[in-house]
Amino acid sequence: MTTRPRTRLRLRPQGALLILCGAALLRIALFSELYLRYVKEGLRPYLVISGVALIVLGLVGMIGRDEDEDEDEHAVHDEAAAPTDAGHGQDTHAGHDHDHTRNPRIAWLLTAPALALLLFPPPALGSYSAGREEARVAAQGTGTFPELPAGDPVDLTLGAFASRAEWDTGASMKNRTVRLTGFVTRDDDGTWYIARLLVTCCAADAQALKVQIRDADAPAPDAWVTVTGTWHPTGKPGSDAARPVLDAASVKRVPAPSDPYEKR
Repeated sequence: MTTRPRTRLRLRPQGALLILCGAALLRIALFSELYLRYVKEGLRPYLVISGVALIVLGLVGMIGRDEDEDEDEHAVHDEAAAPTDAGHGQDTHAGHDHDHTRNPRIAWLLTAPALALLLFPPPALGSYSAGREEARVAAQGTGTFPELPAGDPVDLTLGAFASRAEWDTGASMKNRTVRLTGFVTRDDDGTWYIARLLVTCCAADAQALKVQIRDADAPAPDAWVTVTGTWHPTGKPGSDAARPVLDAASVKRVPAPSDPYEKR
């Protein structure tokens, strides 16, 4: 009478690797907002679906049947019992009485990066990236910009401030107090900036937006601050001399936002 093979879970590094990667995705996208360090908000559902799919595939990959293991063992015994040619038969089969279906233990090292990703998600890009990837993201060509809203201070993104500082022939920020928020980055000569990274899709395509700050002491690099002050003109709009510079009236430390990037 034939017995039906039993299905059971067998721990395999391939399956464990998929499960760990899936769990890491769910941790940053489903159970927290850490995913905003790496991608835009609209990609969250795709990350959650991908995480679930990886876990399911990992579990499927770890399902084994006793019948498969029995067949492997029988194959090994048949090999060992098969007749051999004189003089070299024993050498041919020597060392083949072990199970080749098992994964080498060193394969478990592949799970270490996935486990690290699960336990220690990488931080968002910061001053190091901003200092090496400065991009002048601004309007196309000079022109007159719309008037700023009434009331001071006016909250502006770094992109909006940089665009007006570099391209606005109407000087719409003149005699106005503005408020900017970003993280601190410094040059070797002591000049410091507040910066944000502009993303189109994810952190991989990030470009740096930087505004130079004057008349205030620099906080520690990567610290998030809100700076209130007035625009400092540096040159004719559209020329290389026109740069985004702010004369600071106050600098206040603030917590890092859950979404640290500016959007296009």
